[in-house]
Formats: sequence, structure tokens, C-alpha cells
Amino acid sequence: MAERPGPATPAPPHELPDRVRLPLLTLITQQSLDEDYLHAAERRAAGAPRPPSGRPPRTAAVVVAVFGLLAATAFVQTTRNADVDDASRESLIGRIEAQRDRRAAQQERVAALREGNLALEDDVSGLVDVGQEVAVTERRLAVRTGFSAVTGEGVRVVVTEAPDADENNEVHDSDLDLLVNGLWQAGAEAIAVNGQRLTAVTAIRTSGAAIRVNGVGIQAPYTVEAIGDTRTLSARLFDTTTGLKFVSTSQVYGFDYTVEDNVEELSLPSAPDSALVLRSAESGSAGTTKEKEEPLS
Repeated sequence: MAERPGPATPAPPHELPDRVRLPLLTLITQQSLDEDYLHAAERRAAGAPRPPSGRPPRTAAVVVAVFGLLAATAFVQTTRNADVDDASRESLIGRIEAQRDRRAAQQERVAALREGNLALEDDVSGLVDVGQEVAVTERRLAVRTGFSAVTGEGVRVVVTEAPDADENNEVHDSDLDLLVNGLWQAGAEAIAVNGQRLTAVTAIRTSGAAIRVNGVGIQAPYTVEAIGDTRTLSARLFDTTTGLKFVSTSQVYGFDYTVEDNVEELSLPSAPDSALVLRSAESGSAGTTKEKEEPLS
């Protein structure tokens, strides 16, 4: 009878290498020796001859020399770089200080310019005020001298002759002079006779049978218009010496006049161009003087 085979004996398990089984820290500790030293130890254990003692190999000397050269080069380079860094730092500090000084100078210049602008603004403001005052004075003088047309309230005096007036009873230039001078003294600002604006140099003169104003002949009735304060102009006219003399003359020679003392709006033209002449005197030769006339533009 054949025997039944028994259970097979299991093969021993294959052992894992140490690097798998051992912990990492233990493995590092056990294998801390360099493999070169391990090989050297194995050669000595096997009876391999030791390398001859004496001078170190030439390769080691070359390595040491190269290492020394590299170390010296690194030192020199580090020293040079340090010098360069110090120089760059000093240069940067100098540039920063120069920029700081330039900025301070620019700020001082800006402050000075600001003060100058403020002073100029004050000067301009003063000039504007002066210009306005001059403009007002110019307009006032233009009105009083007749160089510009003017509109305003005032009085109107109309002087008429009798229908049968003869040479002795007609109105003369001197009579109109009395009336005009009385109006000036009463406070009139502008006067016109029959539409002819009076200026500081206007003459009322008789030429032949007619009275001429600004070189233009006028005829009766004579309308004298004066711009001024209607509350006082008419009353003051007859309080002046020339105004009273005009009234007396009219009574003696028999011409008539009417006064409209509350005219709301009168429009007086400017004087003719022929009257807009500036007269001045200048020194001539041999101590003499000569008169020069220049038309006003």
C-alpha cells in the first residue's frame, strides 16, 4: 500500500535587505562610513597591500593648490566687491544729499516766486483801481469839456426876440454869454446852444447879422439846454450875478425868455471835430514861444 505524501514543508521566506527592514535612522547610523573607507577596510581584511607611505599624491597637491587659489580669488573678489559696495554707497549718499540740497533750493525759489506773485497781484489791483479812477475822471472831463455826447436831466431856456425887434432890441452874443455863464455858475455840467455843444474854448460871437457858436451861425429863437441837478439848477441860475444881469438885460431890451426847469432827459451832442483841438505852448529858439495845435484822436 502506497504511502500518502505528507504535507509539503514550506520554503523559508526570502529575507528582505537591511535597507528595507531597518529604520531610517538606524540605517544612516550603520552606513555612515563612506563607501571608500568600507572598500579600504575590505581590502585590508583580504590582505591587499597598503599604498606606499611617503609623499602625498600629486593629485592631492594639485587639488590643495587649486582650492587655495580659489580661496584667494574669492577673498580678493570679496574684498574688491566690498570696496565697490562702499564706493557705491558713498556715491549714492552723495547723490541723495545733492538732490536734497537741490530740492531745498527749489522750494526756496518757489517761495520767493510766490511772494513775488503776491506783490504783483497787489500792484495789479492797485493799477486797476487807479485805472478805474482815471476812467471816471476822463469821462467826467469829457462831459465837462464837451468832448463826448451826454444825456441827463436838466433845464431848457428858450430866448426869443420881439417880432418887431430892431437892431437895438435883438438878442446879442453878449446876452447869450450872460445866460451861459450863469448856468455854469449854477452848477451845469454840460451846455448846448441851438444844438452846438459848448467847450472850454467855445466862443459865442456875432458875425455880421448872425450869432456864431463853434463857427456855426444860429438864429432866434435861441434854445439853451443845460444838464444838471433840476432841483437846484434853475433856482441858482437867478441867484448868480450873471444870471441876474441876464434878467435885467432882457427887461431893458425887451426880448423874452422861458425856463423849463424840470426836463427829465436832455441829449447833448459832442463838440464838432473842429473844436476838439489841444492847444499847448513849447519853447522855441531865442527864448521865444510858439503855439501848437494838435487835433485830439
